[in-house]
Amino acid sequence: MANAMPGSQKSVVLLGGGSTLARAMAMRFAEKGFALVLADLDTAELEVIAQDLRVRYGQSCRALHFDALDYGSHGDFAAECAKALGETPGGVVVCFGVTPVQEDAQKDFSVAHHCLDVNYTGAMSVLEHFATLFETRGSGFIAAVSSVAGDRGRQSNYIYGAAKAALSVYLCGLQNRLFKRGVYVTTIKPGFMDTKMTWGMDLPARLLTDPEQAAGIAVQAILKGRGEAYVPGYWRLIMLIIRHIPGMVFKRLSL
Repeated sequence: MANAMPGSQKSVVLLGGGSTLARAMAMRFAEKGFALVLADLDTAELEVIAQDLRVRYGQSCRALHFDALDYGSHGDFAAECAKALGETPGGVVVCFGVTPVQEDAQKDFSVAHHCLDVNYTGAMSVLEHFATLFETRGSGFIAAVSSVAGDRGRQSNYIYGAAKAALSVYLCGLQNRLFKRGVYVTTIKPGFMDTKMTWGMDLPARLLTDPEQAAGIAVQAILKGRGEAYVPGYWRLIMLIIRHIPGMVFKRLSL
């Protein structure tokens, strides 16, 4: 597979830069010599992270405000990233998302709506702006953190899974659109990760992945231009099995 590094544009924008996974990915990119933009709602926290990365790795790192739900600002935000870096970014990675409690989303549509808006609509909105920039230039990489939950609807998290399934299909279409223009698109599908989003959930400990390990797998997949990466890789087999359980059997299971 060709390397997705787009010429001299060795820079990346991490959306949702305050998340545990984004921080770990930022360290991996910085180790490889990337200039960074970390973007999230809380710029005060981001600036602390950015300062640490600048000192630790000697790389440029800027903290910018970003609101996934302020769709009208996304075009200006993409331009602001280019200004902060001095050029159009080499790549962009969506790391933001929310994981609602399934029962809450079933009872309160505003919870379900928020889940869809953040996990899918917000990601689609901002990525369309970067996609156009990269398509025009003829190089770049786009990646987003989806989830294995989007591979098949299960009663335990089907509203969250539906949002992630929509994101995965969107990324697949974006890949089909941009590949011929030299732009690589990677769908990152983590299983259970030990982060704030999973805190307090009753999850099997042996399937919990450390964010640093997940970041290493994800960044490697992005820079190799892979279309899809299960994190860790054994989730590909797990979800292959789940997807192929016959419907007559599947609907009787408690998953």
